Amino acid sequence: MKKILLVVLLSSMLFFTGCEKVTETKGDYKEGTYYASVADTYGGGSNTAIAVIHVDENGVLKSVYLDATYTKDGVVTTKKALGDDYNMMANPSAAGEWYEQVEKLEAAVVEKQGLDGITLNEDGKTDAVSGCTIQIDALYRALQSALEQAK
Repeated sequence: MKKILLVVLLSSMLFFTGCEKVTETKGDYKEGTYYASVADTYGGGSNTAIAVIHVDENGVLKSVYLDATYTKDGVVTTKKALGDDYNMMANPSAAGEWYEQVEKLEAAVVEKQGLDGITLNEDGKTDAVSGCTIQIDALYRALQSALEQAK
């Protein structure tokens, strides 16, 4: 009798939880992958900041990729490609390597579904993303451009 009662109880639970209506999130963007680049003059250089965003079929921003060109020892590369070799951690006040801080910015933009609430101060930095203390003004402009394309 206990087994029958347990089976009925479990079946009821599965039936009622399985009947939940699944709602799809609708976003504000057009489906696709969008790319933008802007000049990045940080440190007096002539680099390029890039933003690539992907929007799914529901108009939801699913991923953001940010990077910036960088010349090291005469070789043009990107800050993400350098990884730990970019060597931000040589500065004791660094919140993390460049790529780690940018990953936090990327995640925040996806979470917020855009740049709402991410503001820049006069130094081109933001206090809106925990763990991102780098100057992001060029990345921000590239993101703005990519998001505008997706509208």
